[in-house]
Parts: sequence; structure tokens; C-alpha cells
Amino acid sequence: MRNEDAEKGRAVKIHPNEERLEELLRSSGSDHQTLIRHLIQCETCRDRLLALARVGGEDRGRPRSLDYGPAFEAAAKSLRHQALALACEREEAAGLLAELTAAPVEAREAFLREEAFQTWGLFELLVDRSWEASLEDPVLAGDLARLALRIGESLSPAQYRPELVEDLRARAWIYLGNARRLTSDLSGAEAALSNAAAHLARGTGDPIELAILLDREASLRRAQRRFADAQDCITKAIGIFLRNGEKHRAGRSLVNLSLIHSYAGETAESIAVLTQALDLIDVREDPRTMLCARHNLAGYLAEAGRYPEALRLFRGTRALYRDFPDAWTQNRRHWLKGRIDHGLGRPGPAEAALRAARDGFVAEGIPYDTALVSLDLALLYAEQGRSTELKHLATEMLPLFASRRIHREALAALSFLQQALAAEKATLDVVTRVAGYLRKAQHDPEMRWEG
Repeated sequence: MRNEDAEKGRAVKIHPNEERLEELLRSSGSDHQTLIRHLIQCETCRDRLLALARVGGEDRGRPRSLDYGPAFEAAAKSLRHQALALACEREEAAGLLAELTAAPVEAREAFLREEAFQTWGLFELLVDRSWEASLEDPVLAGDLARLALRIGESLSPAQYRPELVEDLRARAWIYLGNARRLTSDLSGAEAALSNAAAHLARGTGDPIELAILLDREASLRRAQRRFADAQDCITKAIGIFLRNGEKHRAGRSLVNLSLIHSYAGETAESIAVLTQALDLIDVREDPRTMLCARHNLAGYLAEAGRYPEALRLFRGTRALYRDFPDAWTQNRRHWLKGRIDHGLGRPGPAEAALRAARDGFVAEGIPYDTALVSLDLALLYAEQGRSTELKHLATEMLPLFASRRIHREALAALSFLQQALAAEKATLDVVTRVAGYLRKAQHDPEMRWEG
């Protein structure tokens, strides 16, 4: 090999090691560091830089010394302009969202055709609000995700990086799938997650976005009672989050894994997983997830008969419960307290708490939870031989649930209990069997009732 060929060979063969790359970053100013990160991701700007590097060729066999300062400064100025524009969009997004959602449904399409509403800021906000709404109002969550998708379709590829738009469109489909799952539309949820995967394939390749998809897919597989598939998805998601320093997201996925174990009847495993999750969840960033984890853990401890531990954890969560005065949270707080008091042999406080939960669920129009807490009350009455209250409770239950689309097998179990009470044959064992069936059938609508 000639000398000049050898020089060229060495130039392309020897790659800088991690220390040299880190030295390059540290020796650059903050603007240049931002620019380098942008160049790594942006093919257009890389091509422009390489074109600049080729200008003038070589001078007497030596590379021409180029001044990259102006190019770097121009790119940095462009980035600052983009960041300022995005900040303005985010500031305006809340007002646009309020205007959009206040309009009648039939009038929203006209709004979406206006350029003022076709912004990344509004797109991003709708996706975030869809996730926030999913717990308390999955129907609203689905509506917000659909609005986000409509805006995502209209964003200009000249103004917004297409790969990033694809990532966020995928997130909107993920949240729409999550909302459909929560409203028992499992086939619709499957289709939405499939669309999300297609958009991710055209996106940036960000592993966090893949992990979010895997986490929600795990929830769908759980609802389908495909527990092995659910655990496989969620384990992959947790691994991705941890490898990328996303401890909080990993903690949230561990909460999901605990639910998968719970649906499979594995209470001990649920307790172990949630104990790990508490060390990862950032309560300042996401107090509701921390509340959910502590509440569920106390419930699993009570289910396992570990009532003193459940009570200590419940008492230690009082401040978090106060932060969420909504009916959804408070009804479940009353229910958990009633179960713990019952297990600790405190029938008076247990009855008061269970009645408060039951009244709350009736007001919310949540039939299945009303059924389950009513059966907890029935167990309490059966233990005390309070047959009159038992009959009254059963008389109230069946008509209420028959009008609320509870599946046929659950209605059969409730009807069996009512008949047994009318014939004064509702022993504690009968009430316990019906209650146990309904708890399991909550996550398995195909389970048959065998009276």
C-alpha cells in the first residue's frame, strides 16, 4: 500500500473510543453540545455539514482547514428559534384545547381544519390529557386521543420532524387502545395497538416509546387472560425503562405486573412486586401512581390475611388519600378500610366504611364494584346472624345490577343468593361462595357460576 493510501486507510479504520468522544462533548460549549446532539439525529443537517466539509477539496494533499463556527452558530440559532416557537405553542395549547372541547362535537371538525389548531403543542397536550383522563373517564380519554390523531394527520412535515410526529401518533393510538380496553372493547384495543406499532416503525426508534407500547400491550393481554404473554410484555418494558434510566416508569410498570399476578390469583407475587415498585416510583412526579401502589399493596396484604400490616400501610397513606378527594379514590379508600376493619374484628367501623363505599359506587353508577362491596357487607351481616339486613341488601342488589349490564353468570350468582335468603338458607358459607365467585369473575367474565 502506498503511503497516501495507508494514511487514508488509517483515517477511516481507527474509530475514536468513548473517552475521546466524551472529551469532544466536554470541550464544547452548551450550544455546541446541543448542536452535536441535533446532528446525531438530523440527517438533513448532517448532509449539510458534510457538504461544507467537502468544499475546496484538498490543498497539496492536506485537508483544508474549515471554520465550523459559523455553521454551528447558524444551526444553534435555528434550534433556539424552534425551541421558542414550540414554547409558544405549548403556552397557547391549553386555550385552544378549552375552545375545542367546549364546542359541540359536530362543530369540532371545522376547528381542526383551521391552521391555528394544527400545532404540535395542542397535539402533545391532547395526548397527555388522554392518559390523565383514562383512570376516571376512559370514554373521555378515547375522545381526546381521537382528537389528537386528527391533529397529528394535519401537521406540516416541513414544520415538524416527521419521525417525531410518528412517535406521538403512536402514543395517541396507544392511549386510544388503553381507553378501549377500559371500556371492554378488547378487539378495538387490539386494532389500536397494532396501528401504534406501525407508526413506531416509522418513528425515531426511541426505546422508551416501544416500552410504553409494551406496557399497554401487557394490560390488554391481562384483560384477555393471556397471563404468560402479559408477563413477557411487561418484563421487556421494565428492562427497557431501567436500561435507559427511567426508574419511575419502571416502577409504574411493576404496578402493572402486580395486577397481572393478581388477575392470575397470585397474591404473594403481587405483594413482592409492589414492594419493589415503591422504591422506584417518584411520588413528587406522580403521586397518584404512588397512591395506587400503596393502596393495592394494602389490599393484597388484607387479602392474604395480613391485616395489621395492611392497617399500618393504610394509615401511612392518609396524606396521599387527602390529595385526591375525587369520588373514584375516596370510595375505594372507604372500601379498603372496611375490609381491613372487618379482618381485624371491628364490625362497627367496618360496616360504616363499607356502607360509605357502597353508597359512593351507587352514586357513580359502577355496578360491579357495588356488587362486590355489597357482598362484603353481606358477609359481615351473615357472621352476625342479621338475616333481616341480609334480605334487604339482596332485594336492593339484583334489580340494580340487572339494569347495569353485569354479565349473565354474575346475575345468576346474585339471583341464587337472593333465593337462598328468601328461603332463609343463606348460610355464611353460601354468602362466602357467591362473594368469592364474583371477585374471580370480575377478571374472567367467562367463568361459570355453579350454584
